[in-house]
Amino acid sequence: MVAAGLVAAGGFVALAARVWLTAPIDTTGDVDFDRPLAIPPLASSTVVDGERIFDLRLQEGVADFGRGRTPTWGVNGDYLGPTLRAERGERVRIRVRNDLGEDTSLHWHGMHLPAAMDGGPHQPVGAGATWTPHWRIDQTAATLWYHPHLHGKTAAHVYRGLAGLFVLDDAKERSLPLPRSYGVDDIPVILQDKKLHDDGSLDEDAGLFRSAGLTGDTVVVNGTVGPYLDVSTEAVRLRVVNASNTRPYSLRFDDGSSFAMIASDGGLLDAPIFLTRLQLSVGERAEIVVALDPGERRVLRSGPSDSGDRLAGGGDRLDLLELRAADELRPAPALPAALTEQPALAEDEAVRTRTFDLAGFSINGRTMDLGRIDHASTVGDTEIWEVTNADGGSHNFHVHDVQFQVLAVDGEPPPPELAGQKDTVWIRPKETVRLIMRFEGYTSPGTPYMFHCHTLRHEDLGMMGQFVVVEPGQAPDDHVAGSAAGHH
Repeated sequence: MVAAGLVAAGGFVALAARVWLTAPIDTTGDVDFDRPLAIPPLASSTVVDGERIFDLRLQEGVADFGRGRTPTWGVNGDYLGPTLRAERGERVRIRVRNDLGEDTSLHWHGMHLPAAMDGGPHQPVGAGATWTPHWRIDQTAATLWYHPHLHGKTAAHVYRGLAGLFVLDDAKERSLPLPRSYGVDDIPVILQDKKLHDDGSLDEDAGLFRSAGLTGDTVVVNGTVGPYLDVSTEAVRLRVVNASNTRPYSLRFDDGSSFAMIASDGGLLDAPIFLTRLQLSVGERAEIVVALDPGERRVLRSGPSDSGDRLAGGGDRLDLLELRAADELRPAPALPAALTEQPALAEDEAVRTRTFDLAGFSINGRTMDLGRIDHASTVGDTEIWEVTNADGGSHNFHVHDVQFQVLAVDGEPPPPELAGQKDTVWIRPKETVRLIMRFEGYTSPGTPYMFHCHTLRHEDLGMMGQFVVVEPGQAPDDHVAGSAAGHH
């Protein structure tokens, strides 16, 4: 039952009275875990003249989410895409062919690269066309991901299945005694949720509270419903990405045991941190290492989120994945006490502070305009961005091209899990996060990067802005390069 008194405010449903919803979803203890976890294959590539070349085909497909045949989209397959891997310093070229019946795009989330190669809304790939971005990998080892970013269509295209991991490697990470055998003790975990019609087709209707975004009652992990993973080593590394449209996941194990978080969005933490719960909003990633005893079974689940945001599914309890340890396990080395040394950006080096207020479907009172540049940042500059969620529901915030550091949450030091390099951060209702970032390497006065809420429907409806990175003394163009152009 929904209490009376809902009012519309700027296109976003504001709650004027307490809202009573149907009971939260609770699947704990009810999942059969009768399907082996699908492992996305590593993408094949060739090296020509020192450049690693990948071929990606965006295509229609069919998946099984427990109700027969579900029409889906995929990359080089029926659903989701292969895991791309590249080395720091390596040049990559990716030939993206769109064999779907409509325009889309492919964005490299978390990647530092030229704006024209970013795959955002200014780089659409027309039906039947091929787009070929290329750049040099210029960042540390990390778990990134790729997904569509066509303005107004991002939520639908990700929901249908266009997503995959992009893993970066470097010598520092390889020197550490960490699990790294892909598909054996180094496992991608792509979390999504679906609503299905009785005939098995995807239900893309967000329902009564469509302003909050779409949440589903069927969780799929790497495209698998009710998955289990056979574990053959004493420790397993899970590269977890929240690739849902709206839902936050508050990760924990059914027995309350701790796990080691070793990396965040942008790569390794300074040292492992031991947690019993980890919150991931849409777009965030984490690498965790789980130690198991022979014969043990342990269930990764999501509990109520820290904000309890019911409209985003934050009150739900969901069993996600069962880990099944073999009776005999291969030994795993102890985790190192130190992983890396992240250079901290100093607040006194910041040349300016920018403020961003998230409300309704707007940022600072303005909705997305593909032809408008909201601000210009200068290459080499360090800036502080203060981002406030002015709403009663949850938002998060993603910045393209850079990795930032979280200085404070509501004026207090951030929790340990936010201490690493980040490109996406969750912001609770009425909360302010203070971020610091430096703009390096690439400039273009007319081709912008994006900043936006990564709740995909919020982004599609306008909670997004654009910035350019310019040379010192250079003014941004008075129009956006290619704002109406695409690859056809």
